[in-house]
Amino acid sequence: MATKEYSMITLLGATAGGKTGVAAALADRIDAEIISADSRQVYRQMTIGTGKDIDDYRVGGKLIPYHLIDIVEPGYKYSVYEFQRDCLQAMEDISQRGKKIILCGGSGMYIEAILKGYKLVPVAADPELRAELESKSLEELVLILASYKSMHNVSDMDTKKRAMRAIEIARYYRDHPKENDHFPTIHSMTIGIKFDRESRRRRITQRLEERMKSGMVEEVESLLRRGLTPEQLLYYGLEYKYITQYLTSQIDYQQMFASLNTAIHQFAKRQMTWFRKMEKEGTKIHWIDGYLSLEEKLERIISICEREKLH
Repeated sequence: MATKEYSMITLLGATAGGKTGVAAALADRIDAEIISADSRQVYRQMTIGTGKDIDDYRVGGKLIPYHLIDIVEPGYKYSVYEFQRDCLQAMEDISQRGKKIILCGGSGMYIEAILKGYKLVPVAADPELRAELESKSLEELVLILASYKSMHNVSDMDTKKRAMRAIEIARYYRDHPKENDHFPTIHSMTIGIKFDRESRRRRITQRLEERMKSGMVEEVESLLRRGLTPEQLLYYGLEYKYITQYLTSQIDYQQMFASLNTAIHQFAKRQMTWFRKMEKEGTKIHWIDGYLSLEEKLERIISICEREKLH
């Protein structure tokens, strides 16, 4: 694998930024396939809450091929290690068929794990560390996580369990610096779609209202009926966390909507903070105004790739 090289376009941005539609139109234009870099869209039966928007992959009546969506069952804890493995397999599959590759998503850690070639090491649970961390608040756990120099994704820390797992992984990487699998060379042209803060907030609230009308509460209800526990759903954060609290009578509908709306705004802010961190650490992101027309976005992306000589 060390001798492999891949060229691709990475399309990133905060939630509700319209990335998927742009990626699909671009894929149609340049004969590419899309790899999803979203930490929750890997789960089957979790569609509305994760914003899969499969219709966005349809261009001119044709479904653009996509990868790493609906690949594991809900309740499973899919890891960055598994994402790297599956993403590289998808990249090899796409390239063998002579297609171009577009990596598209908003999970900063997943994207950076590929672009920077983080180590491919599955990390086992550490019961002693978990016992040590159990008494700490979520805020304290996030601070501990931020103190590690290894890969961590503060933007995804919605629950204590997720924060504890992230600390577990970061500590393992710190204590085992020489464990490193070979990683292919990735040549990526990284494009970001960006809206001003107020526009982003408006788009997030509007999309949340649309998803509520589309049956997002019923989706979570269905997952509970299928045997998932409230604790399992709380692990996935955001929509699944607050709607589960509503369905288990911990909060009422108004509290659920308001809390979820605020949490998604905060999540989007953390996503942008993550992307700025990537830039500070050397990843060149070419930002495109989200208010450009679709055709203008495509022309801008293709122009950037030609100018920067993506190979």
